[in-house]
Amino acid sequence: MAIMITDECINCGACEPECPNTAIYEGGAAWRWADGTRLKEVQQDGGKVVSGVAPQTPISDEYYYIVSDKCTECVGFHEEPQCAAVCPVDCCVDDPDYRESQDKLLSKKQWLHQEA
Repeated sequence: MAIMITDECINCGACEPECPNTAIYEGGAAWRWADGTRLKEVQQDGGKVVSGVAPQTPISDEYYYIVSDKCTECVGFHEEPQCAAVCPVDCCVDDPDYRESQDKLLSKKQWLHQEA
């Protein structure tokens, strides 16, 4: 499962630098697949290919957000999600809409970082 940031976020920014995949962005900021990864391009559902450096629409304009497709819950990097570990208001929580096994999260990490 991925992590999400609830609307209780106080926009302190403590979580953003902790993410090994650069999956966390400030509210209103465009995100990119290539940020913090080795992705040059991504094939989306339906076959559309997008450049890894193409700006994507922000998920939230109000508070920090996590791109679920880039979140690996820090699997392969740390024992626990670092965003949740540093969040002063405990608003980095499991996202019930994105349930993934440890194997799936590790595979995602390997894909994001183009590991063999």
